[in-house]
Amino acid sequence: MELSYILNELGEDRELYYNAVAPPIVQTSNFACKTVAEMREMLRHEPEVYFYTRGNNPTVTILEKKLAALEGAEHAIAFGSGIAAVSAAVLSQVKAGDHVVCIKKPYSWTNALMKKFLPRFGVDVTMVDGTDANNFKNALRPNTTLLYLESPNSFTFELQDIAAVVQIAKTHNCSTIIDNSFATPLYQNPIAMGVDLVVHSCTKYIGGHSDAMGGVICGKRDTINRIFEGEFMTLGAILAPHDAWLLLRGLRTLPVRMERIAATTRKVVAYLQQHPKVEEILYPFLETNPQYELAKKQLRNNTGQFTIRLRTNEIEKVDLFCDSLKHFLMAASWGGHESLIYPMAAAYNSANYKSSLPFTLVRFYIGLEDADYLIKDLEQALEKV
Repeated sequence: MELSYILNELGEDRELYYNAVAPPIVQTSNFACKTVAEMREMLRHEPEVYFYTRGNNPTVTILEKKLAALEGAEHAIAFGSGIAAVSAAVLSQVKAGDHVVCIKKPYSWTNALMKKFLPRFGVDVTMVDGTDANNFKNALRPNTTLLYLESPNSFTFELQDIAAVVQIAKTHNCSTIIDNSFATPLYQNPIAMGVDLVVHSCTKYIGGHSDAMGGVICGKRDTINRIFEGEFMTLGAILAPHDAWLLLRGLRTLPVRMERIAATTRKVVAYLQQHPKVEEILYPFLETNPQYELAKKQLRNNTGQFTIRLRTNEIEKVDLFCDSLKHFLMAASWGGHESLIYPMAAAYNSANYKSSLPFTLVRFYIGLEDADYLIKDLEQALEKV
């Protein structure tokens, strides 16, 4: 399917809603039945019909169809947040007594799922350095059922060789899940590389406006239907119709936003590369990155995230740099129109967040501002380090 068709036409039966250009927000909890026979039939086919918005909703369905098509998947199911999608995907593939192999340093709440929640229910987890596919192979046990990837990961941006890990999984009859939020469906399609389930935090690039939360799982239809009947309906972490509508709005401009973000990020990274106060840049598309060739192989373009390591041993200098930035907001997420930073120093001396990463790391997200505007801001803040 052509990208323009997916974003602007797929799933949009406009004759059903008065030929309105924008899809409506079907803000209802229930869908009424005229007869007992009709209700009986709807209950028999709940995964495919509109019966109760905890299951299906017309506004959400449009979004799911588009996201599935963008990922080259047969089907998709939307959730109220990215971590809800991650959790449901993982839970759908494991049971008590199973073993999971997961990359080190995944998204913080994925890390919590792996280290705190799964062991409570009899699922063992081994965390490995995913930059070497052999580490997955060496961690396998007879009861391993799932290999979990996040490529690139969400703070230090290591990649995994997706095709190589998939081959290991298939040889040992394991399933694979990958968090593809970094790349968007435009710049990386893991299903084409053999991954079973792809998850996204739609809160990020797909929404694109920092005003909606959401997540999605993409995969084969029978797998998604099993998740619908199990983890989705049972745990109830559904995507609200209004948030689905906001995410649909964001999808319309995804290609142009990503092109702008990618170009601006390259300029900002080039500036930071030559700055004496920057010790290191963690970014897949640097030629000095040992995974540069893998990045070019798996990713069609760069996106807006990278991390810098400041050249200082003083946490106060890191704080001063971050506090001095005027045009970068300090916030946890990314993917909207505004540029952001997330300083690892903020996690130090925190009861809720602990990290083994150095306090000198500052994650950046580049939004839709002009490159020169951001570079001038960086210049004045770096002078204070």
